[in-house]
Amino acid sequence: MNVIALDGPSASGKSSTARAVAQTLGWRHLDSGALYRGITLVAQQMAEARAAQPERLPAHEILEAVESRGLQLHSDGVTFLVYLDGRPADELIRTAEVTAGVSAVSAVPEIREWVNIRLREMVRAGLSVVVDGRDIGSVVFPDAPLKVFLTATAEARASRRLSQRGEVIDPARLSREADALSARDQKDASRAVAPLMRPDDALLLDSTAMTFDDQVTWIVDQAKRKGLGE
Repeated sequence: MNVIALDGPSASGKSSTARAVAQTLGWRHLDSGALYRGITLVAQQMAEARAAQPERLPAHEILEAVESRGLQLHSDGVTFLVYLDGRPADELIRTAEVTAGVSAVSAVPEIREWVNIRLREMVRAGLSVVVDGRDIGSVVFPDAPLKVFLTATAEARASRRLSQRGEVIDPARLSREADALSARDQKDASRAVAPLMRPDDALLLDSTAMTFDDQVTWIVDQAKRKGLGE
């Protein structure tokens, strides 16, 4: 099984790090969050048509709509992009509205199992992948030969997120963002379905004082020590 499982809290840089590691190793980056975002988009569109809340829709109806609209991932050579209705949907799933709703939708057990099955199918097809999420090493690929739990202080993650948004990083704004991330951490770690956790056999990578290139190099070195990517 050529799988590197990369888990961690919100805004820890999992997706960008996973993509860079995959590109360095000549593997593929498999973003579990992209599928959850695609499902959330479908659920929100269904809810709008019904004047309902997305999380209150029956899971089987959401998944039937997802299947009928052909939600799937297509490789661009490095990562996988979401397609919906036969067209690229990556911009549609990255909106603030989808971001705000994905946590509730992704907490539904039937939806998580649907996503997990598709992620496992890709690995069974022989792909070598770096997969990121919040329960990849603990639930989705518990036998992955390399598991990394990527984290950083709430303040460091807040600073990076504000920078990504192009916002001014002043003490008050940084404090609010850090508090929001800490609250999200607690919520993710305490939820009943697929809680955020560090598997016992996962290597801890605290990137608080590291550059992006340093953390990518660290993971690539760990992979090569295990004979992965050679």
